[in-house]
Amino acid sequence: MSDTGTTVTPGPQPEQGFIESGRHPVNIGHLVMGIAFVGLALVWSLHQGDLAENDALRWLLPVPWVLAGAIGLVATAVTSHRRHSTRQTGWVDTTEEQSTS
Repeated sequence: MSDTGTTVTPGPQPEQGFIESGRHPVNIGHLVMGIAFVGLALVWSLHQGDLAENDALRWLLPVPWVLAGAIGLVATAVTSHRRHSTRQTGWVDTTEEQSTS
């Protein structure tokens, strides 16, 4: 059988930082600050639209920070097992290897 010149090329490799499913890992700091920004913009729009009075701002302003912090903690807890899936514990003694050589 003769080769007709057909070559097989491998498929495109995923770029660095991307998972093979097409999703990329989310930066938790960016997620937290984005949620805080959107929350503060929402509080500002409620105040500007006269839907929230000045007395309500005292408890409305901390809500975006608390919500963003809670989401950041949940995101950290969910993704931490993937980031640190191979844990090495204990002490590796290399003095025996050095003394025999």
